[in-house]
Amino acid sequence: MTGLLNIVADPATFATVLRVMTPLLIAALGILISDRAGVFNLGMEGMMLTGALVGVLVSAWTGSAWLGLLAAVVAGGLMGALMAFAVNTLGANLIITGIAMNLAASSGTTLGLFFATGDKGMSGALKSGVMPSIDLPLLGSIPVIGPFVSGHNVLTYGALLAVPLVSLMMARTAFGLRIRAVGVDPKAAATVGISVKLIQLKALILSGVLGGMAGAYLSMGYVSWFAQDMTAGRGFIAIAIEVMGMGTAWGTLAATVVIAIAETLAITMQTLGLPNELMQMIPYVVPIVILTIWTARGRAKRAALK
Repeated sequence: MTGLLNIVADPATFATVLRVMTPLLIAALGILISDRAGVFNLGMEGMMLTGALVGVLVSAWTGSAWLGLLAAVVAGGLMGALMAFAVNTLGANLIITGIAMNLAASSGTTLGLFFATGDKGMSGALKSGVMPSIDLPLLGSIPVIGPFVSGHNVLTYGALLAVPLVSLMMARTAFGLRIRAVGVDPKAAATVGISVKLIQLKALILSGVLGGMAGAYLSMGYVSWFAQDMTAGRGFIAIAIEVMGMGTAWGTLAATVVIAIAETLAITMQTLGLPNELMQMIPYVVPIVILTIWTARGRAKRAALK
């Protein structure tokens, strides 16, 4: 018990929570934006995977991690635009399109990695860039608190900053209001002059941009290389997080923290001698349990109103 408390109180554990939650939060916010526009981004896993590879390749070729990040978000945005084109122009099914993009990204990134490095497993042969960490000059010098809040990756701070920005965008800007209007009733939105397809296109592009950023963090922040299928289901976990967050940016942040703590505990508790396979199940079991409880409570409330 004492060992577990020491782990929880360790600043390194807090840093691990932030490191785990960063890609999940960025991706979940992207899914939130597209979901509120009525085009649920089931292809987030593929967008993250593509961003992860493109970021590594471009940063290795240019010698700049920032150019790698830029290329990753552009690649994610293009995938979002492709998804909007398939759904709104070609009339493809939204769910099937998302699944197809995930499968295509899994195979395509493996092929791209092979062409670039001759290796189908990981990009260890490439000297790719790494996004820098930031030491906060004032907060970092505060005793006890400083080690917890300073010295984290720049994209971690970006992910935390994105929460209030997305919240304000959805509630206070004309674009956010149009997204919400289109998601609630596209026909009514069209009658007042809102271009439903254009709003959904922009929402999916923005969702893809965030997906590419989340992927770039995985390969240039979480680690410093790309590996085959390295997203490991994080895009799907981000979908569960967005549902758990009930359509709000702050709710999404809260849900992400819960999942990140669960995954961090799964990582740290392996050092206590618990079965590795059991610990690896925790990040996937927690959202299932929470969503089951949430669904059951919703059904109970609806039944009580009848």
